[in-house]
Amino acid sequence: MGLLLLTSLTPMIWGTTYLVTTEFLPPDRPLLAAVIRALPAGLLLVAITRVLPRGIWWWRAFVLGALNIGAFFALLFVGAYRLPGGVAATVGAVQPLLVALLSAGLLGERLTWRTTLAAAAGVAGVSLLVLRADARLDVLGVAAALGGAAVMAAGVVLSERWQSPAPLLATTGWQLVAGGLLLLPVAALVEGAPPATLTPANLAGYAYLTLVGAALAYTLWFRGLRALPATKVTFLGLLSPVVATALGWLVLGQELTAAQVVGAVVVLAALVVAQRQRPRTAAAPSTAAPSTAALTAAAPRTAVHPEPESGAALNKRSPSGGNRIMAVRTRT
Repeated sequence: MGLLLLTSLTPMIWGTTYLVTTEFLPPDRPLLAAVIRALPAGLLLVAITRVLPRGIWWWRAFVLGALNIGAFFALLFVGAYRLPGGVAATVGAVQPLLVALLSAGLLGERLTWRTTLAAAAGVAGVSLLVLRADARLDVLGVAAALGGAAVMAAGVVLSERWQSPAPLLATTGWQLVAGGLLLLPVAALVEGAPPATLTPANLAGYAYLTLVGAALAYTLWFRGLRALPATKVTFLGLLSPVVATALGWLVLGQELTAAQVVGAVVVLAALVVAQRQRPRTAAAPSTAAPSTAALTAAAPRTAVHPEPESGAALNKRSPSGGNRIMAVRTRT
């Protein structure tokens, strides 16, 4: 339970990104914020650990960094610009269901009705929390938002499947560097050169995103994935829009409606239901030794020395956003 609560700090931190982005960062520079958030944090962690990938972990770190950070941030950027924030957040809320489906295929976890219903309730709760009646839909924007949820879901499941022998800080740093390097040319191409001058508030906002929003948050996130089931971890991401909405009400004076309160309650209920469920895996073929009775029946009657009966072994696996890069209440 302690590790679960510690991991839940990550989506809560991601939920603060909306406030930091709108109040401290230069406008219309989400990709720049994503690069500054990921790349310096990754280089810092690699410098601290002084551990580089070895062997297959060069390409695995690149793949995980692309899925968890680089591609996710880029698709989130497209979805956020083409969709209202509420629509983007609602589409992104399908991620727990996608993780549950991928976990069934790649990790051997069974997809239960409880998980499916909890995921559906999470989407409904987020829609009540952030969706507006006049929200417009855009096919490309919806596709980008779904793509962002899908690549992050794949990154979550593969992060659990590929357990690195390197220290946690090192593997977190590798992924942040890989994601940041992938985003760097995209940011330069789309947004051009960085602003010529940055205010103290801008610098404070970027420092928060780098040290807290990336280095600390992703370290806690990947630590949770090393020890907790992927499906349980990804449900925690539903906390991000809840925190973003609460901060908007408390700090920015935004209106909080009864429907939003109901949505927050539904999201929290879905979280509780998902966390109370134990992941079930398919049993491996029995490797039990023959029973004493069978040995006795098969052995000569003059020399019976039965072996102790061994229990059948069940091969149980113990598995270990939005990311917010702009003013969208969704997972970062």
